[in-house]
Amino acid sequence: MKTIKKAVLFCDKINEWIGSVIVTSAVFLFILVIFSNVIMRYVFNTSFVFMAELEWHVFAFIFLLGAGFTLLHDGHVRVDIFYSVMNKKKQAIINLFGVLFFLIPSCYLVLSTSIPWVIVAYKIGEVSIDPGGIPARFLLKATLPIGYFLMLIQGISLFVKSAFILMDKPLENDNAD
Repeated sequence: MKTIKKAVLFCDKINEWIGSVIVTSAVFLFILVIFSNVIMRYVFNTSFVFMAELEWHVFAFIFLLGAGFTLLHDGHVRVDIFYSVMNKKKQAIINLFGVLFFLIPSCYLVLSTSIPWVIVAYKIGEVSIDPGGIPARFLLKATLPIGYFLMLIQGISLFVKSAFILMDKPLENDNAD
């Protein structure tokens, strides 16, 4: 029980740190890039391909690396009009089946297909096809499996927490440390 709780807390801490430190910093960078693009376009009547690409690359980074953090804080979209009025056990059943039948298979599918894709991009030294675009595009592509891995471990954490709620042994209230 102690080991399971430590593993769940470790997954939660990883996603909490990535979301609150890395993704938050990326959001700040995203705002700066957008602000710079607007100033360059409307004040100086110019733009750079690099900056335009950086804008959507940073957005993808935020979206992908923030998915596990969002799952940790129960922020993903669902039919809340039913879920929000359910008791903890019914919510745990929905979370358990959702993780088992939707989240884990979709994460497996993305991870099994994206990792070889990233490896190929790295081996060929993939860069932007646009002149003046972003070099080392494989770094952005690498955020796809990393983001899905973070969401997978957070989903497993949610699965374990839900299973323990159904057994009337919620991990959050376990004082057997």
